[in-house]
Amino acid sequence: MTDSSLPGVPVLINGEFRQSQTTRWRDLVNPATQERIARVPMCTTDEVAAAVAAAKAAFPAWRKTPIGTRARIFLAYQQLIRENIKELAAILTREQGKTLADAEGDVFRGLEVVEHAAGIGNLQLGEVANNVANGVDTYTLLQPLGVCAGITPFNFPAMIPLWMFPMAIACGNTFVLKPSEQDPMVTMRLVELAIQAGIPKGVLNVVHGDAEAVDAICDHPDVKAISFVGSTRVGTHVYERASLAGKRVQCMMGAKNHAIVMPDAHKEQTLDALAGAAFGAAGQRCMAISVTVLVGDAQKWIPDIVERARKLRVGAGIDNLDLGPLISGAAHERVVSLIAQGAQEGAKLEIDGRDIKVAGYEKGNFVGPTVFSGVKPGMTVYDQEIFGPVLCLVNADSLEQAIEIINANPNGNGTAIFTQSGAAARRFQEDIDVGQVGINLPIPVPVPMFSFTGSRASKLGDLGPYGKQVVLFYTQTKTVIARWFDDDVSSGVNTTIRLQ
Repeated sequence: MTDSSLPGVPVLINGEFRQSQTTRWRDLVNPATQERIARVPMCTTDEVAAAVAAAKAAFPAWRKTPIGTRARIFLAYQQLIRENIKELAAILTREQGKTLADAEGDVFRGLEVVEHAAGIGNLQLGEVANNVANGVDTYTLLQPLGVCAGITPFNFPAMIPLWMFPMAIACGNTFVLKPSEQDPMVTMRLVELAIQAGIPKGVLNVVHGDAEAVDAICDHPDVKAISFVGSTRVGTHVYERASLAGKRVQCMMGAKNHAIVMPDAHKEQTLDALAGAAFGAAGQRCMAISVTVLVGDAQKWIPDIVERARKLRVGAGIDNLDLGPLISGAAHERVVSLIAQGAQEGAKLEIDGRDIKVAGYEKGNFVGPTVFSGVKPGMTVYDQEIFGPVLCLVNADSLEQAIEIINANPNGNGTAIFTQSGAAARRFQEDIDVGQVGINLPIPVPVPMFSFTGSRASKLGDLGPYGKQVVLFYTQTKTVIARWFDDDVSSGVNTTIRLQ
């Protein structure tokens, strides 16, 4: 039962922020305190259709808007985000739970994509070949598709929406965004700033909801492309349903990211990197390092890894310690259950975060840093994405065996190696079958000049978010082959075409 006295999170349709007409609502809850903050509407299919209609109506004028005008809007937008980053982080922390430092990082990584969108004039360029035949030139145009849509997850409610709509809109498309129903308030504040920066009415629209809204977006004939980030289950559903409806789709999905530690790795830097990558944001990152493969003598590091985990401080995000709560009670129950299952299946529980207590936040969804050793493929904690502050330690005798372990895992989002050997690092980057590779860097998320490139079961679709690849995703390549005849040149044909 939702609390009808709570303020409702608005939708944005055709430039107007308004309350949904739905009869289905969900309470938005602070995961550290269980305080009810607001109500989120589960929008009707009619509201999704209205948002798409507004975007479709706005497209003809927006696609003709000069590229420099579009760029200047995003120059203004990035400045507004910079000026409001503390406010945005505070909103994010209250509804999502991550620490203030993590929340600012969330906003900043999205800001970098907005800055990249402001350079669209250098990105949306075609190609030209002069005189491919006698008097014939060939060139390409990168033209916008029309109405695009984005479906985003709870774990990065600022960064991931900013991966999507700025680049799509900068390319000349219009957009319908469906943020996570678990923490949409920071997304809505970012949308307010986007409108303030000058995005015209109808160019950006926002609806909220669950599976009903997702399916309405997938099915709508006027939506030309969909970007998705979230779970493998939902991403597979979105990809299959939207692809069958004839849409372009990119889905960045689940992960089980591994890091290899070689015996020659720089110990202190590696321990710090592993702690941050495994437990930061309470492990609720698709690029979190959830498995560490210890090669040879690096297996002696287990006590050091455990000790580093014990030193991390758990608390409410607003207290800005090392990690905050999980997003919901359901997430907490799932992670606790998986930890119990790991112990039952024979992994050694080196440190157990299930019983952690945070003074003043007794109702919070907290799980402390948890470390398993002796983990093997086939165990549930190895095979499943836990999405919590749980690190699994796996042993390997050699770099070759470690690479085989990683390549045998179905997921391919991100991976890393820690070593001082250039030969080992080069071997790793050549032989590993994973989209994003870090060398002495645990979370290799690329800066916006490059594209996010997860692979295998972690990704469906050919082109990744942001960077050069997403410009191709959000545009249609049109090839023009042109010949202009001159009266003074024999063309070998009877028809003469003149420029008017």
